[in-house]
Amino acid sequence: MPRICLLFFAALTLLRAQPGPLAGLDDYIARAMRTFDVPGVAVAVVHEGQVVLAEGYGVRRIDWPERVDEHTLFGIASNTKAFTTAALAILVDEGKLHWDDRVIDHLDWFRMYDPYVTREITIRDLLTHRSGMGLGEGDLLFFPPSTYTRFEIIRRLRYMKPASSFRSRYAYDNLLYLAAGQIIEAVTGRRWEDFIRQRIFRPLGMTGSNTSVADFHPGDNYATPHSIVEGKLTPLTPARIDNTAPAGAINSGVSDMAKWIIVQLNRGAIPGTDRRLFSERQSREMWSPQTIIPIPDLPPALAALHTDFDAYGLGWGLRQYRGHKLVGHTGGLPGYVSQVTMVPDLQLGVVVLTNQESGGMFNSVTYRILDSYMHAPETDWVRVFHDVAQQQRAKADVEMRQQASARAADSKPSLPLEKYAGHYTDAWYGAIDIALEHGKLVMRFSHSPALTGDLEHWQYDTFVARWRDRSLAADAYVTFSLKADGSIRQVNMLPISPLTDFSFDFQDLLLTPDKDEGK
Repeated sequence: MPRICLLFFAALTLLRAQPGPLAGLDDYIARAMRTFDVPGVAVAVVHEGQVVLAEGYGVRRIDWPERVDEHTLFGIASNTKAFTTAALAILVDEGKLHWDDRVIDHLDWFRMYDPYVTREITIRDLLTHRSGMGLGEGDLLFFPPSTYTRFEIIRRLRYMKPASSFRSRYAYDNLLYLAAGQIIEAVTGRRWEDFIRQRIFRPLGMTGSNTSVADFHPGDNYATPHSIVEGKLTPLTPARIDNTAPAGAINSGVSDMAKWIIVQLNRGAIPGTDRRLFSERQSREMWSPQTIIPIPDLPPALAALHTDFDAYGLGWGLRQYRGHKLVGHTGGLPGYVSQVTMVPDLQLGVVVLTNQESGGMFNSVTYRILDSYMHAPETDWVRVFHDVAQQQRAKADVEMRQQASARAADSKPSLPLEKYAGHYTDAWYGAIDIALEHGKLVMRFSHSPALTGDLEHWQYDTFVARWRDRSLAADAYVTFSLKADGSIRQVNMLPISPLTDFSFDFQDLLLTPDKDEGK
């Protein structure tokens, strides 16, 4: 309790009078931080080419006194995708590639599962989540952080079975943005990181931003990520995802992000110069619908968020709010979530960066600001998003209780525990080992150190993997299927909680014993 009091005192000491549409925003943000248990937040608002707010609130880490300011770095996660797309737009302007170039014309070693898709997939397809891959398919190759290289990850795309036909539906993915980043290197001879620094950060004056948590050093001005771990707000070590950096590795602060948003709203023109980052034509291309996203059914409390269209452009999400087109994106990494939102016809942009995994925080602040500029009726978005989150958790709890009540608790495994132990392989992930240690089964993903878990018997030949790193919040069912002779045919996995992050794509794994196992 003393820590919490200190945290929110630090947030409240930043309060100051706000003019016009931002009047009362500091109090609102402080309340949102209390409600969603968020240590630190940074917010930027740009309007008509001017930065009207770039401010930090709260602390970088719950047990340290250093406050968040406008320069404090946060992981912006998938908001990185728009930078990768902008880098490609620069190359399109320079005539070095085209959006509809085939991937294999730049990466001749690139392969997807289906030979037709391999032959036809374009750079545009890499950026628009319509490849036929399932939601988050293959993310276990980099998340939690793995030892795979970028080349190894892309090479394993050929083993990932599609979930739908090519270009038939939207399903968010990360790995194809990694491939897009490799195209930048293939065309320019410069690594993605170098191109982003030299061709985007430098001309925009984004001097504080970087492309890897490896650039964080003790004493630097960066926010420590946090998560609720078994009921307690806990600092985490920043996740290093350099092996999929073009999809989500940029770290930035709201001072720098405000510069990025101004150039976006300027359709590529760099203020105060006669230079452009990219052409207006490429801006229109990136903000044009490419893949239709089905419009979801929203709970009544979120009725105001209903949209008449929902689509993905090139690195940006596109939809409607109160009659205005929105261009934006969210981002999420362990302990960091963020949101970037632009309203082009109002020349308005909002950036919210946080160091806790609460979408309610960035959503409530974003919509409070949008409503103010749109002169919309006042909505208590903090209460709305808090209540919706509570309802989602309650629904998930009911589902998990139902699973537990249907469990045959008195059932036994078909085999002695040592018979389940062995070396297993998945076609795209690789080796996963199950060992009998001190009378218990332990599962280890060979390239993902954090995915080490104890297998607890659930029922019949199904076990539950309890990951030793409890911050993962991704326990999974592990089900063994047997052959007629009693040996193991295959192993399937499935996340237990419906709230498990989609990047834990355990359901896409099909583990089979190595050939010399079970003999």
